[in-house]
Amino acid sequence: VPFTLSCWIALLHCRVIVALCVHFLNLKSRSTAMRVLMFAAVAVLSLCAVAVSGAEKKKLQIGIKKRVDNCHIKSRKGDVLNMHYTGKLEDGTEFDSSIPRNSPFTFTLGTGQVIKGWDQGLLGMCEGEKRKLVIPAELGYGDRGAPPKIPGGATLIFEVELLSIERRPEL
Repeated sequence: VPFTLSCWIALLHCRVIVALCVHFLNLKSRSTAMRVLMFAAVAVLSLCAVAVSGAEKKKLQIGIKKRVDNCHIKSRKGDVLNMHYTGKLEDGTEFDSSIPRNSPFTFTLGTGQVIKGWDQGLLGMCEGEKRKLVIPAELGYGDRGAPPKIPGGATLIFEVELLSIERRPEL
């Protein structure tokens, strides 16, 4: 589990607590001081692990697969987007794609017509740009999923291409 700065600071506080215990409570026994330190360190590390793992699960990841050099218009809330996409599960199982149907998907960005991961991950995109979105369950279909193809709690991976933007007043 990666450490955050706050976890390191908490560990330093544990050392300070032990030093204070030794000084003010006259804990002359080094083994008693070490037990206090170990208890405090385990408690802090447990809290850090929970905080870090929870933060990792909820983060949307956006990767740029193809940049557009001369981008004159970027997607914003309220725009109608015309997209090609391929959706996969983490194990690589494809659950949907607009490409074989040769039928781009059209929707209004930022209005809840699509999953939250799309509404967030497609903002600021240029016509012709391609992105890879890794969407945690909380920003996808949640614990219920979308049976039978998408199980509950699934992280979704989308390769998307923005074909065109129809500019509308920003929401």
